[in-house]
Amino acid sequence: MDLSVIIINWNSAEYLRACLGSLYRETRGISFEVIVIDNASYDGCDKILSGEFPGVLFLQSEENLGFSKANNAAYARAQGEFILFLNPDTEIIGDAVEKMAACLRDNAAAGAVGARLLNTDGTLQESCIQSFPTICNQVLDSNLLRRWFPAWNIWGTRPFLARSNQPAPVDAISGACFMTRRSVFEKAGKFNEGYFMYSDDLDLSYKITKAGYAVLYMDDCQVTHHGGKSTAKQEDHFSDLMQRESLLQFFRQAHGRLYSWTYRACMAGTAFFRMALVVCLAPFGGIGLSGKAPRFVFEKWSRIFRWALGSRAWTSAARTRV
Repeated sequence: MDLSVIIINWNSAEYLRACLGSLYRETRGISFEVIVIDNASYDGCDKILSGEFPGVLFLQSEENLGFSKANNAAYARAQGEFILFLNPDTEIIGDAVEKMAACLRDNAAAGAVGARLLNTDGTLQESCIQSFPTICNQVLDSNLLRRWFPAWNIWGTRPFLARSNQPAPVDAISGACFMTRRSVFEKAGKFNEGYFMYSDDLDLSYKITKAGYAVLYMDDCQVTHHGGKSTAKQEDHFSDLMQRESLLQFFRQAHGRLYSWTYRACMAGTAFFRMALVVCLAPFGGIGLSGKAPRFVFEKWSRIFRWALGSRAWTSAARTRV
């Protein structure tokens, strides 16, 4: 078996149907199996699979395991030489899967490879590659600075500008479409189950790099990722807080407690500055806020500020999502 495709479903049955349709339609020339694990959403995906994709191995979890633990559980049943961790809200475009597998097969130094992810409207999803996080790039991260200085090394996104058809080394690739070699995945220690959601792909990329392998990005392999913008619309800003909590965990594991405490303190200062900036821009209709309402942006940074000061009020929602 060349490839095992692992998909975690959580209330994504209709997306899953389109994802599998594209996978079976577009992927040729390699043998592959598909394993779908439902994270206790019971949304009817099992009926879709048995009726339309009977060859898929379906696993039903009785609890929401989160991203890392569910992927590891499904991996235990995988037989492929290569493993593709794929989000259910993705659609394969052309021969992307074959090209990614060929890249790993032909390059012994490659430990993982990711594709160019596109939003539903066809625009680039810049989160498909990134640099390893530091306090500096987290404090400076903003849409405005990314537009002004797209080639800054701190973003890790220079391969977008090159538009080469050759694999490019990067720090980290997105877990929405993450292909790795079985032996490398094992050597890296699999997904860290301490992460419930977010930063798990970052952590795995980091461990693969530390194990001596390259993480590569293939600009000529394209995959649509429909959910890439969805979290930005959440009124409760849960994802904004969960992302920072996961980064805090990453910093603690990669750089120690002092670094993680410094990160939290810097985020408190950053959030306070952003709130003050929103107040200044509000009378001008929120110019400079990327089209978002000032109240929405202020609430986001207000919640991040409270998180940075140690508030845990938001955690009650954590285990109801993935």
